[in-house]
Amino acid sequence: MAFIDETKFFVKGGDGGRGCVSFRREKYVPKGGPDGGDGGNAGSVYLEASGRLRSLLDFKYCSHFIAPNGAHGQGKKMHGRGAKDKIVMVPLGSVIKDAESNEILADMVEEGQRFLAARGGLGGRGNVHFATAQNRAPRRATGGQCGEERWLRIELKLLADVGLIGLPNAGKSTLLSKLSAANPKIAPYPFTTLEPQLGMLQFEHADPLVIADIPGLIKGAHAGAGLGHKFLRHIERTKVLLHVLDVSNGVDILSKDFQTLDNELKQYKEELATRMRIVICNKIDLLESLDDLEESRSFFRAKNIQFLAVSALNGDGIDELKAMLAELFEK
Repeated sequence: MAFIDETKFFVKGGDGGRGCVSFRREKYVPKGGPDGGDGGNAGSVYLEASGRLRSLLDFKYCSHFIAPNGAHGQGKKMHGRGAKDKIVMVPLGSVIKDAESNEILADMVEEGQRFLAARGGLGGRGNVHFATAQNRAPRRATGGQCGEERWLRIELKLLADVGLIGLPNAGKSTLLSKLSAANPKIAPYPFTTLEPQLGMLQFEHADPLVIADIPGLIKGAHAGAGLGHKFLRHIERTKVLLHVLDVSNGVDILSKDFQTLDNELKQYKEELATRMRIVICNKIDLLESLDDLEESRSFFRAKNIQFLAVSALNGDGIDELKAMLAELFEK
């Protein structure tokens, strides 16, 4: 199933019903006077945040959302029926923007949060409202107001507890499959993951954690290189970042790989560089001895960053990582 995290859509509130021009006509009631009813109010279009949705796939098949119109007024002072609002569900973490000005209109981060996307028009008034001492038989009524309409853009920023970031082919997808029941595509070539993947880390005596695997970042990702620029925004709302480093490229360049990721985060958004981070040294099954990691361990300890060596392929260190995350979120 495709993962869609950005799209454009059209919303329009309904049109209000017309007011009615009518006069009372009964056998023994001469000069009955005007009795035209008002038109009904139209429905509005609301966006509502829901945690049950994880992508914008529904917008691929339906990009126009139009609320129903109000009913017209009738004689005998009968008002037209008001229309129901149209509710459009969007995933938690959706950012709503005006398609023309790119102005941010709403940030949908709470379950059940609503945003009025297009207001419906009010119903028109019947001729009963226009009767005066000078004009007792008005033949005037007003039409209903037109509903608001506009194009909007919606961008999804995943709400995850843990974000997996790393250079291409660092083993993030394999690590995600070991931490959760997710089944991402795993292959021995760069950019295997072309879209963010979500998994749920379950604990026996604690709330589960949502883990997001962000497609591989490369140098210059903040400026649009590779796949990073498109998906960097998904990192913004993760509480903890796991920097996955590939030890198979050489122990001596672990700190260099970390610095590349760190620089990309800082240039995209400075605040990301100060977020809680854990460095995961992956593929230790390719090392002859773990003593080779002592220099790297000291490097990250000096930066006050937790460091853990694992083998996502063999499962070495995975239980320790789970315990570390459980303790971290418990605090």
